[in-house]
Amino acid sequence: MSFRTRRVLFITPFYMLFEFYLLKYIFLLFGGLNDTYLLILTVLIGLLHCGPMFFETKKSTSLGRFLSTVNGVWMWASVMFFIDIVIIYVIGLFVELPLEIIVLMLAIVPLLGIYNFHNAHKLIVNEKTINIENLSQDINIVHLSDVHFGSVRHKEIIFKIADKLKELEGSCDLAIISGDLADGSCVVNEDDFSCFKEVGMPIVFTPGNHDFYIGIDNVINACKNAGIIVLDNEQMEFKNLGIFGLTYNIRDKNMPNMDHVVLNPDLTNIIIYHVPYFWEEFSALGFDIQLSGHTHGGQFYPVVNFSNLLFKYNMGLFRNDLGRYLHVTTGVGSMDTPMRWGTDSELVILRLRKS
Repeated sequence: MSFRTRRVLFITPFYMLFEFYLLKYIFLLFGGLNDTYLLILTVLIGLLHCGPMFFETKKSTSLGRFLSTVNGVWMWASVMFFIDIVIIYVIGLFVELPLEIIVLMLAIVPLLGIYNFHNAHKLIVNEKTINIENLSQDINIVHLSDVHFGSVRHKEIIFKIADKLKELEGSCDLAIISGDLADGSCVVNEDDFSCFKEVGMPIVFTPGNHDFYIGIDNVINACKNAGIIVLDNEQMEFKNLGIFGLTYNIRDKNMPNMDHVVLNPDLTNIIIYHVPYFWEEFSALGFDIQLSGHTHGGQFYPVVNFSNLLFKYNMGLFRNDLGRYLHVTTGVGSMDTPMRWGTDSELVILRLRKS
């Protein structure tokens, strides 16, 4: 049983308890609903939350993906309805809200959901410039992360990314995926990433924690079948770049052992590490650029605000006193719930220029 499966099963009873009281208080605004019916609704929501997972990890189907998507949208809606309910009850302590106002406040959630869903499925290309002192020639890198190929975002996101990369072939030299190509919510077959074969620039991938959940060998085999270069704690040179891919597993808590890594001072050295951790240590070792993801930038409000507090480097481009850079992308896909608000599903062109 994978880490993700254990996590979902552990959370489900607490999630059902939350849903029971959320529904209870929503219906109380309109006169209430018998607890027996609430319990039936809660059980159905619990089954929707964990049921499709058991089938998707064996064989992904249209029905399983649809149910997983419905569950993901409802999870987001539950958070929004909870915020709505809190606001309504707090205001109700001071003034009595008309029923029409309550209905309007609740109706904001599905309207906001349409925007969130659309925004999560719209790929944006952003551009940033990185000035490097020892750069011998200009080079453009497409940085992307957190594709989360799975039950909620399946092959359509792979096709979208491949099409976008093909559009960028003429202006970019290399694409780098900094982890979580797979989500872990469904099986990864050998041909699932095959459309990347049509991309005319090299694609480099280094695994992140989610890539292990469904079997790292399956993900790597699918990458190699698609012509993707996998750097699993390995180095390569590309033009004037030295690239090291440091794999991140959920069990990795401490600074990785880097004694075996030898950097060429004549190259611009890049480290691909899924999480935006240990930037200071990697900089001290001589890495000019660290490429990370993992945070999704919080993905949607109000989680974005908490994510800014949780992660020192949540999203964006950062430069330290040594002149080294860290780029944390908000990712392309979405985890669990296909919703974005306040962040983009982005591919970022990093324009490396001599300072």
